[in-house]
Amino acid sequence: MEYNFREIEKKWQKQWVEQKTYQVTEDASKEKFYVLNMFPYPSGAGLHVGHPLGYIASDIYARYKRLKGFNVLNPMGYDAYGLPAEQYAIQTGQHPAITTVKNLDRYREQLDKIGFSFDWSREIRTCDPEYYQWTQWAFMQMFNSYYCNDEKQARPISELIAAFEQNGTEGMNIAQGEELTFSAAEWKAKSEKEQQEILMNYRIAYLGNTMVNWCPELGTVLANDEVVDGVSERGGHPVIQKVMRQWCLRVSAYAQRLLDGLDTVEWTDSLKETQRNWIGRSEGAEMNFKVKDSDIEFTIFTTRADTVFGVTFMVLAPESELTPLLTTASQQAEVDAYLERTKKRTERERIADRSVSGVFSGSYAINPLTNEAIPVYISDYVLAGYGTGAIMAVPAHDGRDYAFAKHFNLEIRPLIEGCDVSEESFDAKEGIMMNSPRPGAAEGGLVLNGLSVKEAIAKTKEYIKASGLGRVKVNFRLRDAIFSRQRYWGEPFPVYYKDGMPYMIDESALPLELPAVAKFLPTETGEPPLGHATNWAWDTVNKCVVANEKIDQQTIFPLELNTMPGFAGSSAYYLRYMDPRNHEALVSPTVDQYWKNVDLYVGGTEHATGHLIYSRFWNKFLHDIQVSAVEEPFQKLVNQGMIQGRSNFVYRIKDTNTFVSLNLKDQYEVTPIHVDVNIVSNDILDLEAFKAWRPEYETAEFILEEGNKYVCGWAVEKMSKSMFNVVNPDMIVEKYGADTLRMYEMFLGPVEQSKPWDTNGIDGVHRFIKKFWTLFYNRNEEFVVNNEPATKEELKALHKLIKKVSGDIEQFSYNTSVSAFMICVNELFTLKCSKKEILEQLIIVLAPFAPHVCEELWAAIGHTTSVCDATWPAFNEEYLKEDVINYTVSFNGKARFTMEFAADATSEAVQAEVLADERSQKWIEGKTPKKVIVVPKKIVNIVI
Repeated sequence: MEYNFREIEKKWQKQWVEQKTYQVTEDASKEKFYVLNMFPYPSGAGLHVGHPLGYIASDIYARYKRLKGFNVLNPMGYDAYGLPAEQYAIQTGQHPAITTVKNLDRYREQLDKIGFSFDWSREIRTCDPEYYQWTQWAFMQMFNSYYCNDEKQARPISELIAAFEQNGTEGMNIAQGEELTFSAAEWKAKSEKEQQEILMNYRIAYLGNTMVNWCPELGTVLANDEVVDGVSERGGHPVIQKVMRQWCLRVSAYAQRLLDGLDTVEWTDSLKETQRNWIGRSEGAEMNFKVKDSDIEFTIFTTRADTVFGVTFMVLAPESELTPLLTTASQQAEVDAYLERTKKRTERERIADRSVSGVFSGSYAINPLTNEAIPVYISDYVLAGYGTGAIMAVPAHDGRDYAFAKHFNLEIRPLIEGCDVSEESFDAKEGIMMNSPRPGAAEGGLVLNGLSVKEAIAKTKEYIKASGLGRVKVNFRLRDAIFSRQRYWGEPFPVYYKDGMPYMIDESALPLELPAVAKFLPTETGEPPLGHATNWAWDTVNKCVVANEKIDQQTIFPLELNTMPGFAGSSAYYLRYMDPRNHEALVSPTVDQYWKNVDLYVGGTEHATGHLIYSRFWNKFLHDIQVSAVEEPFQKLVNQGMIQGRSNFVYRIKDTNTFVSLNLKDQYEVTPIHVDVNIVSNDILDLEAFKAWRPEYETAEFILEEGNKYVCGWAVEKMSKSMFNVVNPDMIVEKYGADTLRMYEMFLGPVEQSKPWDTNGIDGVHRFIKKFWTLFYNRNEEFVVNNEPATKEELKALHKLIKKVSGDIEQFSYNTSVSAFMICVNELFTLKCSKKEILEQLIIVLAPFAPHVCEELWAAIGHTTSVCDATWPAFNEEYLKEDVINYTVSFNGKARFTMEFAADATSEAVQAEVLADERSQKWIEGKTPKKVIVVPKKIVNIVI
């Protein structure tokens, strides 16, 4: 029987479906293991060979753990909402659901061809109402919860209302937007609307005014990673900064728990550090500054309160509420022009840009410790979302403040003895304080001169607290998540509006399904696309959606027109995979208690500060309300690298349609042109395919190298359609088979590293699988496996492989496993091994990497069940022990010959035999050796 990979792979893919090989259920008798890939968003372009890299890596691990006896959950589904489908719908008028389903079907077809062990019975799609019902449900729970800082968990909002009725805000330590103070009597005296507005200050899901990336052309808010150089990533449309009333999630309340949780998970240090920096915990003090000749007072947060004597100016964020209040009439025009320029820059760009820009507000603040009048500037290097949106600038000891002061010719006042700030700022983390206070200051105030920096920080904090100038505080850079999008293709909010305030629809009425609309663009009055829906009002009596014309503001109210953002559906999908067909709960307690959390999560580093923050927050909230058994959702995380494209070039001679081969191009004036890598093999161009590729090349002529070959140039670049270096996995599967694709992607290099795709090396992996096949079938296609006992050499080759691959899989060193397979098969081929005792275990070890061929051979040697149900073999150290050792015999340090000895031979026996050997006598020449050095199991050196 020949190795016909096409028939073999189709056969087993069909059998896996028919026999439900990969379906899994909870089994208390087995230890669980949950493997998960980051939620894919399938695009119309389908997969290229870079996409399956992480899936193959996780699939190998899932198959390995199953062979090790674990009950393995390995699900797959689709993040099906998103802007690309909606933009396509706007352009074509086709409903995004149609294109989305088409993309999903294409994606599924490609995944099936690669032979993954996904349990497709658990498939979920975020655009399916059966799924997004639970996203809506979770949002409702967040709306009806607040965060208690004392208990460090979410609590029902009803408890907070009861507390307000009893004691007002007295004794409250809760997460909030702004600090409010009122008595129980004042609370009770407020109207329903006023009470709802107050509660919005505490809800975990709340409406708030926030700065967003607004794209007028797309008519929606964009996330930071959807904006590049001031324009939308999709379409290149201008993006501006704008304050809008948006749904937000109070992620900031969980900042400390998000930090603490990083100590409990198995992630890379670099990824943990990225999250720590994003969360940005800092300990410092809030200080109050009054505005000169005004009743206005504002607060700044600083981690270095000891540097207040070095403050020479203040800076406000352009979007700060204080900016219009502190802008004087004489500065209005200049400030307005600056704000207009700033609106076009995202926060990410502002953080990255080190250039100096700003404008004087016209106002001055009073330093509370020196009573100096300090100019207040406006600059985009300060962000409204961090701290209070205002800073005290200490240019002598901060790089950005220093550059600003130099640019605007402001005073730079050093506070550390002996520091030089003539050319750059001085890092003031250590040293002895000076200029604190300034010469001539009134007596009885704060004095820091002569103290170390550490002592000065502590003393200043105490002084600020005791004198009522501010308070000691822990601050976080992490901000609340914006949770609204002004688009159609997303989860509807389960929200209706009464007297302008949001209320939740009845939980029993979920899911609130996305309505039909005539257009996918915003309305003429600027409302989101749901403004086109004619049946989009909520009947509170009958608990159902009704026509807009029935709105009466008594029992029928308008529904929310925004939809949820992309990360909504991907924030708890791992829990739904556990129990995807449950109509009563997101996940049943019994099922959740069995699977608990994801044991291995595989995905890209691009999600480090988005998805991984939001999903951890979401899971912690669900843990608080006793839905998720474990607080951290992803125990171990592996980031796969990127497979880059290997581009090919042809060289066109200037002003001609003639192309010259690589090694002859220097003789001509040429222009390199990208060529489709799919018509190039081992850098040799298929000339006829090139002529047929594009009309302009139909009459192309070629100057060839020796052997009538056209050799292309090459370069490693991002895999992109514009560079014609996208390799479709379907083509690889068709030409070489899925098992070859799987092994070759792993062979390219370590999973975590980026590496170029190079089809030139795939032949070697394909030849390996065919060679593996020949251990079972000879050239006459006869099955040759027998029951003869294995030899020591065969057992050694096998167990060396088992040991190597077992260790490699645990460490994700799959590339070295593939090398080990090649070495083992070569050794067994040389030994002419056809022993069932050896080959049966070899099949099991190779099965996670090349499941199709292994299923076929597993059946061929007599098994009626899947190789997936086999048991991973344990390696036996005894088989790895050497029977004989090869010693190098040297004379005066120069190697002359080798001798074999029993592995357990003593040094004395080795020495005696070496000296007795006639070859030794030749080099000794009758002399008496001065010394004989025996290095056990390595060398014998005879000193003459």
